[in-house]
Amino acid sequence: MVLIPARLKSERLPNKPLASIGGEPMIILVWRRAVEAGVGPVYVACAEEAIAEAVEKAGGRAILTDPALPSGTDRIFAALGSIDPERRFRRVVNLQGDLPTVHPSCLRHVLEPLERLGTDMGTLVFPTRDPREREDPNAVKAVVSFPEDSPELGRALYFTRAACPWGEGPLWHHIGIYAFTREALERFAGLPRTPLERRERLEQLRALEHGMTIGARLVDLLPFGVDTPDDLARARSVLEAARPGGGGTA
Repeated sequence: MVLIPARLKSERLPNKPLASIGGEPMIILVWRRAVEAGVGPVYVACAEEAIAEAVEKAGGRAILTDPALPSGTDRIFAALGSIDPERRFRRVVNLQGDLPTVHPSCLRHVLEPLERLGTDMGTLVFPTRDPREREDPNAVKAVVSFPEDSPELGRALYFTRAACPWGEGPLWHHIGIYAFTREALERFAGLPRTPLERRERLEQLRALEHGMTIGARLVDLLPFGVDTPDDLARARSVLEAARPGGGGTA
């Protein structure tokens, strides 16, 4: 199952899920990519009726959640309990609603750590040698142990906004898509916030500080998030150019 948390309240880009890209709300582009992945049913877990209406108008499924929920993870946990009280679905993908350039293959890859490593959670990383990203605190880096016999799949040891690890070689740009086992999501939702989580402002550190395991799959496609008006302009440029007759590819 894929759950996409979405809310209209955003300090840097209000009404972000409904921002138009190529004549469609951004949340619809993300929902459509999730459906194309074919990994299970897709629901948008939304905080406002306006998002639900847009999703249902496009033929999707939406479920309303409490607007006061503090995070996307809390939102998908609440939605899951309403959608699947019988506990039929054992794996859940948390896909951010502000990744309109995400490739469907990412949703398939993020499940691999659960299947092949047996970790509680899975996520994605992209190799980068960009010196600007190295110093940019908004570009979250993952410290991952990749075995020599499995260079695409490893265990995440830490996440940070600093340039880490030290030394020659790429850094691993973290892509904020997560897969959970059902039990891991239920456990995570009940855990208190932790010191490193608060210091780095990275929710996934809560899982590591409480002894949960996170596997990371290396990918060669980097979706970018839309957080600001400039990001939105970039997304419009990329995706509208990729439309038939636009002269580009997504």
